[in-house]
Amino acid sequence: MLRCFPIKATQSPNTSPSASVNPSFHLPSSSSTNPNSPTQTQSNPQISLTVNLSTEYKDSVTTESFKEIWSTIHQHQHPHQSENENSDEEEEREEKSLFVTNSTTELVAQVLQPNRDSVNQAILRAKPSNLRNLVSSYFNQSERTSRLVFELHHNVDQARSLYSPLLSLLEILPLDSLMSQPQCDFAFDVFNQFDSKVNPFPEPNSENFDEMRRCFCQLKLQLDRRLIKARKQLRLRRSLSFSVLSFLNNSRFCLSPNFAEKQLHHIAQIDAASKGTYVLNNDLDTIDRLVTRLYGVVESDKRLIRMGLERGKDRYLIQEVVKQLHKNNSNFSNQLKDLEEHLCLCFATVNRARGLLLQEIDVS
Repeated sequence: MLRCFPIKATQSPNTSPSASVNPSFHLPSSSSTNPNSPTQTQSNPQISLTVNLSTEYKDSVTTESFKEIWSTIHQHQHPHQSENENSDEEEEREEKSLFVTNSTTELVAQVLQPNRDSVNQAILRAKPSNLRNLVSSYFNQSERTSRLVFELHHNVDQARSLYSPLLSLLEILPLDSLMSQPQCDFAFDVFNQFDSKVNPFPEPNSENFDEMRRCFCQLKLQLDRRLIKARKQLRLRRSLSFSVLSFLNNSRFCLSPNFAEKQLHHIAQIDAASKGTYVLNNDLDTIDRLVTRLYGVVESDKRLIRMGLERGKDRYLIQEVVKQLHKNNSNFSNQLKDLEEHLCLCFATVNRARGLLLQEIDVS
C-alpha cells in the first residue's frame, strides 16, 4: 500500500490492512483505467496505479492552496486543559464546545471558496433546472461537510492531547527490564487518566457523510448527462456545417469557430466538475476509513489499559501492557498526520469543485 497510509496491523485482526483505506485522491489517467490500453495490458496495473497515486499525493500536499488551508487551520489555537485543579469539568467542556463551534464557523467562512454570497448570487442568476437545484444542494452540503471536516480536525487535536502523557510514559519506561514500583505507580496513574477520557473520534457508521455522498451521486449523473448532450451538440453542428458547406460550395454558413471554442471549453468544464465530484466522494471515503481506524486504535488501547488497571499496581502486568502499547502505538502520530493532511486535501477539493460548478451554472 502507499507510504502515506501507515497500516496498524494490531487494530483489527479481522480486517485486511491493505483494504482499510481507499487511496483515491485524484482520478487516474485514462490510460490506467482503459482495459484496452497497451500500457494496461503490458505492465502490472497495481504497480502503475500505486506510483501514480503516490506522485499525485505528493504533488497535492505541496500546492499553494493546500499550504494556505493548512496554515489557516493551524493558526487557530485550541483551549488547553485548565491548570486550576478546582475547575468545574462540566463548565470546561461547555467552554471547549462553544470554542469549537465558533472556531469552526469562523474557519469555514474564512477558507470556503467561493463564499456564500457569490454562490447565492450565481444561483439566483441561473435558469431554473434540475442541475441548478442539484448544484444548490451541493453548495449547501459542501458547507456542511466542511464543518464536519473542521470538527474532525479538532478531534485530531483532542487525540494528541489524550495520548501525550501516554506516549511520554512509553518513552521513559524500560522495556527489557522490570520497572521499579515508583515507575509502576506512575504508569498506573497515567493509565487511569487515559481510561477516564472519552474516545475523541466518532463511532464508525456515524453517517456523517452519507447525505453528501447521495448528493454527489445525483449530481454526477446529471453532469454526465449534460456532458453527453454537449458532445452530441458539437458533433451535430459540425456534421451539419460540413453538409451545408459541401452543398453550397464555399458558402459562409459553417460552424462558428466561436461556438466550437465555447462548446469545447464548456465540455471540458463539465467533465472537470464531474470528475471533481468523483474525487471528493473518494476523499470522504478515505477520511471515513482513517477515522474508523483511529477510533479502533483508541478503543483497543482502552481495553488493553483496563486489563492493566483491573489487577491494581501489579508490576508484571503493567509492564506487559506497556510493552504492548509501545508496539501498538509506534506509528500513531503518523496516522494522525495522515488524517490531518487528508482533511486539508478534502477542503481543497471542495473549493475546486465549488469553483467549477459555479462556472457551470453561470453558462447553463
